[in-house]
Amino acid sequence: MQTWQLQQAKARFSALLRDASERGPQAITVRGRPAAVVLSTDDYERLRGHKPSLVAFLRASPLVEVDLDVERDRSPVRESDL
Repeated sequence: MQTWQLQQAKARFSALLRDASERGPQAITVRGRPAAVVLSTDDYERLRGHKPSLVAFLRASPLVEVDLDVERDRSPVRESDL
């Protein structure tokens, strides 16, 4: 991954975008510290597609049709010495 200083990234923004599209992710630093990564749209969509929403994950569960009888334990709380 190529690293760009912020000033360089701003001055050569078109080149930064082209490199992200053709060569992969491009890192941007601010005062020598990593600050951001520029990705191509294809890379972003690929990464985004690997993580389904929690709702979609739960709906796809093989246990979705299982009827659970969940009750709260109403027994008194134990005393403890701390």
